[in-house]
Amino acid sequence: MKFSQSLKSNRDFENVYGRRKSCANRYLVMYVSENGTDINRLGISVSKKIGNSVVRHKVKRLIKESYRLHEDIFNSGLDIVVVARAGARDAKYADIESALLHVSKLHKSVLRSSDSDFKK
Repeated sequence: MKFSQSLKSNRDFENVYGRRKSCANRYLVMYVSENGTDINRLGISVSKKIGNSVVRHKVKRLIKESYRLHEDIFNSGLDIVVVARAGARDAKYADIESALLHVSKLHKSVLRSSDSDFKK
C-alpha cells in the first residue's frame, strides 16, 4: 500500500462507522469517510463468524491485496473500512477483487472521476 496507511485504533474505526455511509454486496461491506489528509487509510475487519484464524487471515490478505493492486483508482483523503461477510469465507481472489471494485463503484466519492466507468 504505497499511498495508504492502516487504520488501527478502535477510535478510528468508530469514527468511520459513525458516518453511516456504507454500501454492501454479497462478500463485503464498505464504510467510507473523509479524513482531511492527502492519504487513504484502510481498515479491514473480519469477524470470528467467518472462521478460524487461518481463514480470517486469508480473507484479510485477499482484501488487502485487491486494494493494493487497484489503489491508484481510489480518491485520496479517505478512511475506508472493509468488513468481510460470511460469504467471503469460501471466496476466491477474483471474487473478492470483483466485490471490492463493485462496492467502490457504489460509493460515488471513492473512485476517481476518470475511473468511475472502470469495468471489470
